[in-house]
Amino acid sequence: MPVYSYKARDSAGKLIRGSMQAESKEDLADKLRKMGYMASMVEEALPSVRVEAVTRFFNRIDTEDMIMFTVQLSNMINAGVSILASVSTLARQTENKYLKETLLSVARNVEAGESFSEALVKYPHVFSRLFVSMVKAGEASGKLDRILTRLAVFTEQQADLKQKIQAALFYPIILLFSGTAVTLFIVTFVVPKFADLFTKAGINLPLPTLILFHAGMAIKQFWYVLPVSTAAAWMAVKTYSKTGRGRLHCDRAKLNVPVYGALYRKVSVSRFARTLGMLLAGGVPILTSLDIIREVMSNEVLARVIDNVRNAVERGEKISESLKISQEFPPDTIQMISVGEETGNLDEMLTKISDFYDLAVGYAVKKLISLIEPLFLCVLGGIVGLIMASMLLPIFDMMKILGGARHN
Repeated sequence: MPVYSYKARDSAGKLIRGSMQAESKEDLADKLRKMGYMASMVEEALPSVRVEAVTRFFNRIDTEDMIMFTVQLSNMINAGVSILASVSTLARQTENKYLKETLLSVARNVEAGESFSEALVKYPHVFSRLFVSMVKAGEASGKLDRILTRLAVFTEQQADLKQKIQAALFYPIILLFSGTAVTLFIVTFVVPKFADLFTKAGINLPLPTLILFHAGMAIKQFWYVLPVSTAAAWMAVKTYSKTGRGRLHCDRAKLNVPVYGALYRKVSVSRFARTLGMLLAGGVPILTSLDIIREVMSNEVLARVIDNVRNAVERGEKISESLKISQEFPPDTIQMISVGEETGNLDEMLTKISDFYDLAVGYAVKKLISLIEPLFLCVLGGIVGLIMASMLLPIFDMMKILGGARHN
């Protein structure tokens, strides 16, 4: 069914815009008339990837906005308010303009006769497939309020985990950038002036001073080479990682990096377990759940494991058996999943796995920071020592020359 964009006026004369599926322009105009709107323009929507991408970039929806929307929607539905009234009310009170326009469009589609999940699926950049699938399961089971509560908790837990990692890495990143900036300033501006002063005084520059002097002059003369080469290397890696083989190699490398690889794997296992547990608890079929998780997994190596797991489950095999064959998931995770399958409490066991690995990620981050900070300090200490040597050695030579001249 084609999608049409439209402009219309409500009973108060207010202009509204939106898009909706319909058999024809006349069918859409008739739907709008039944909803109490007078159509002023109806035309078939044309896909515009660039405009849509720019719109998404400048109209981002924060995780907090989505959490609040999900919680409030759950409370309103639990209180007996209809979906249409709930979404319309939340659309009017939200402060995010992009989310407001999206919710108003969703409300109009629901008013036109679509189900809530059918209206949400038209906005994949606002409502993920995970969100839509959970809503669809809630509609089918009649427990939409509970499903939305689980979604809110899930989103909040994922956001908290991400925030913990970012907060832990904040200090080392600041240390790296500030140390690099100060070093570049000294090498490109301070050392050359001292070197020129010593040269005019007839003092031979020692090796450390010569190294920093030539390095600083090279950076000043060819400063553009570093950002250009960095950008070129980044683009090359990004282009290669978009290919099937390249993405597989890059994601394999991420898993094998010392210390970081273990942290990355723990985060991925936690995401897998929590997402699958929530989907199963929400009543989503196991095969559909694995399809959704395939999209959620950001690592191609682990995503292919999920593909194999889905195929195995479709053949009647257990999840734990397929995961064990892959050798990509930790043994304790596989053992706990196996117990969950045997006892029939797989969703609860997956939640326990995720809670455990969230805790393990916290310890892994602390361990990573405990290794990064001394490494940065050693590197910066070595650079500071080299700079001090390049400054002090010529000064000592100058003092010797002045002392010899005084004796003479």
